[in-house]
This record gives sequence, structure tokens and C-alpha cells, in this order.
Amino acid sequence: MTAVRPAERALTVTAMAKGEKTERSSSDKLIDPAEPHCNQAPPQTDPEQRLSICSKLCFAIGGAPSQVAGSATAFFLQIYLLDVAQITPFQASMVLFVGKAWGAITDPVVGFFISKSKWTRIGRLMPWMVGCTPFVVVSYFYLWYVPPFPNGKFVWYLSFYCLYQTLITCFHVPYSALTMFLSTDQRERDSATAYRMTMELLGTLVGAAVQGHIVASAHTLKHCSPHNLSAGPPSENGSSAHITLVPDFLSQAKEVYMIAAGVIGGIFLVCTLVMFLGVKEIEDPYAPSTGKPLPFHRGFLLVMRHWPYLTLTAAFLFISVAIQLVQSNFVLFCTYAVDLRDHFQYIVLTILMSAVVSVPLWQWFLERFGKKTAAYCGITWIMPFSIMLVFIPNLAVAYIVAVASGLSVAASLLLPWSMLPDVVDDFRLRNPYSKGHEAIFYSFYVFFTKFAAGISLGVSTLCLQFAGYNTGACRQPPAVVYTLNLLIGAAPVAFILTGLTILLLYPITEDVRLRNKLSLDQLRKQSLVAGSQPEDLRGGV
Repeated sequence: MTAVRPAERALTVTAMAKGEKTERSSSDKLIDPAEPHCNQAPPQTDPEQRLSICSKLCFAIGGAPSQVAGSATAFFLQIYLLDVAQITPFQASMVLFVGKAWGAITDPVVGFFISKSKWTRIGRLMPWMVGCTPFVVVSYFYLWYVPPFPNGKFVWYLSFYCLYQTLITCFHVPYSALTMFLSTDQRERDSATAYRMTMELLGTLVGAAVQGHIVASAHTLKHCSPHNLSAGPPSENGSSAHITLVPDFLSQAKEVYMIAAGVIGGIFLVCTLVMFLGVKEIEDPYAPSTGKPLPFHRGFLLVMRHWPYLTLTAAFLFISVAIQLVQSNFVLFCTYAVDLRDHFQYIVLTILMSAVVSVPLWQWFLERFGKKTAAYCGITWIMPFSIMLVFIPNLAVAYIVAVASGLSVAASLLLPWSMLPDVVDDFRLRNPYSKGHEAIFYSFYVFFTKFAAGISLGVSTLCLQFAGYNTGACRQPPAVVYTLNLLIGAAPVAFILTGLTILLLYPITEDVRLRNKLSLDQLRKQSLVAGSQPEDLRGGV
């Protein structure tokens, strides 16, 4: 690798310390554009920064429980509220929207408190995750419990869903930010992220499998009375919409949902314990200490002005809304629109198994062709297959669509979390003395995606109410079927196209990412050499 000249290094660090601004990109500030940087081989990873397979697995396992619970709520909470808890579609839409919106609001709040947290013997982030886990489990269990007072069910579910969203935020925000404190090496962080996404998809698979197989009996035609099933489809005015499930079904459905919640709660506790025992946080010495930390509001303004962060967040905001729409309405779609209610749990498992298997493929692809290319190739894949399922609703096509959709689900989960550390690195180079803002990046990314998902889920449930959805009915009116077709087909495609258009503006190419890595490695060496003499790096400041 071509050596960086001492004079250039001194000028670079001094310019950074003085906060000089130019019209060039952040990476150009640190590396002379005349240098043949594209021919420079990345430096070998410091052995002290290499992560063992065991450490990566323990880190990845820590992300599984939130996905186990998230998978169960994404696929089944809406139909549970409508057909088991039997609250109205409007009330269900309010629970889903307000709960998601509340969870989004708590993300920056939690990010603020994390940024103020002190380092402890077990790290700065680990105490948050370990401390909130028992309370997450309790709130999750009561979310799937039908209270004995029928008039207060709406308040019950709204309260516990908001509580669950708050507590899961206290777990997920520090866990997401933990990526930046595993290693200073980009390759190691990318590798750990791939492990994490694989394990989170396995968690999603486990959540759907556990929840689906335990509660599948609650959503099959055998619980509808034979007379009503032979009555034919409901009329346009909904006169046959009051076909109801047999009475014994409700008590059984309540019981199986609580069993599933207990099993998932146990998985949450075990996975958190494994992460606690196997992961160690390290602090990244990418810049010298400045004595007084930057206030949160100033750090927030700096983050919100960072163009790569804005474009990445906006792009995946629309893409995540599309995935959320498919997840939350898929069971309803299979049950009422395409008559696949006896197969929906197996179709869901096929999607998730395809996603799990394809994560290593996408990790190889992004390393070979770049992350933006991987995002376009992976996420566009789902669009034609979503339309195909709407227009050709048979079992064989459903399984083909499931396999193809799994590829896109894997890409949509892996890419944003793999690209976000690159954005943080780019921010560090532009603001070398502004440290400790990792939680702001991760918490506000989750905030925007959650808030948008909450709006989309609330609106989609309201659309079902306006279409005439009948709580507890074995069949739904044609308008509901048409609405479900739109929510599974046209709406996700529109959101994905919008997100991919915004992603065109994302400025961190593979060349920029490599130059950022080389520049950060240089800064770390300067910081470590300077040690207790930060004045040497500040020049004339």
C-alpha cells in the first residue's frame, strides 16, 4: 500500500481539527485525490480487532429474540385483535398505529439517555439490554391475554402494546448501536452484521413457526359451523357477514395464543443471557478526547444534516413500509382472499427459510458488487412476484412467490444495517471531535421507519373497516377481498419504487467507503500515538 506522506498526514489532521470545509466529499478531505487510492489494498485487520466466530454468534443470538417476538406480532397481532380479542377494526387500527407511533417516539428518547450513559464494567449498552429484558417478557405475554372485562379491551391492548414498544426499544436501540463497539474494522463489522441478519431471520422463522403452528387451529374453516360455510359467499350489503365462529373456538384460541406468548418469552430470556455472556464492548479510539462532550441537541442537528444518513433513512423507510404491509396483511390475505387458510403457516415458513438461506448469498454479493447494487438487485426482486400472487392465487404459485419473496426480505433486512455503519464512519470523518452519537443514528433510523410503518398499518386496517370487514366472520365481503389484494400487491410495489428512487441519491459508493476506511485507520493511529497529548493534533485551535 502506498505510504501516506508525513506532511500530508499532519495537514489532514490539522484541517480536520480546525473544521475546514471544502466542496469535496468527506473522504476527499482526508486523502489526496491525486493518490491512486483505488489501487491501495485495504490494511489487514488488527488481530486484536478480529472477532471470533463465537463472539459473532453470541452477538447475533442477542438479536434473535426481538425478531421472534416481532415476527409473531407482525404476522398475527392484527388478526388476533380482530378475530380472537374481537375488537372493532377501527379500534385495532388505533392500537396498531398508536402503538407503533409511540414506539417510534421512544426511540430518540432512549437514544438520548443512551448517549448520556456512562461506561460500566459490562459496557455502556449492555446494562440497558439486560435490565429491560424481564419487563419485555411480561409486557409481551399480557399483550396476548384477553382480559375478562369486555368494555375495556381496547384500553388494555393499547396500554400493553405501547408498554411493549417502549421496552423493546430499550433493548433494540442499544443492541443496534452495539455493532459500532464490536470492532473498529469494517470487514469485521460487516461480517458480524451478516451473522446478525442470519440469526434474526432465523428468529423471525422461529417466531412465525412457533406462533403459526401453535395458533394455526384458531384460523381454519373447521371452527365455522357447517351450515354457515355452505351458505355461500356474503352478499354485497354484508347480510351474511355475521357468520360467526363456533363458541368453543374462542376459549381454545385464547389459550393457544397465551401458550405461544409464554414460549416466545422464554426464548427471549435465553437468547439475552447468551449475548450477555459472549459479547464484549470496546470503545473506538478514532479521535482524541476533547474534554467536554457535545450536547445532545447539537449532535442531533449534525446527524440530521448528514446527507448520506438522510438519503439512506428515507429510502429504507419506504421499503420497510412495503415489507410491513405484506407482513401484517398476509395472514388475512391467505385466509379471506385466496382461500389458503390451511396453508398460510407453511407459506410463511417458506418465505422465512428462503430468507435465511439467502443471507450469505447477499453478503457475498455486496462484497463482490457493492452495497447499492445489492440493494437494487435484491429488493426489486419481490415486485413481480407480489403481483403474481394477486392475479394467480393458487397453491403452487403461492410457494413459488414465497421462495422468491424470501430473497427480497433478506436483502431488505441485511442492507440497511450493513450500510448504516458506513454512514456513521463518514460522519466521524466530517466531525472528528464529535464522539458518542452512534445511538442517535440508530435510534432515529428506527424512529422514522417505525413511525412510517405505524401510519401504514393503521391506514391499512382502516381501509379494511371502510371495505366492510366483519369481526369474527368466516367469510368477508368482496370489497374486503379487493382491499387485501391492493394491500399485498399494488401498495408495496409503489412504496418500493419510491424507496429505490431515493436510494439513487445515496452518495457512499464502494470507492468512497474504502477511502473512509483508510482515513479512519490513519486517525486511530494518530489518536493512539498522541495518547495524553491531544494538543498536538489540534494545531492552532
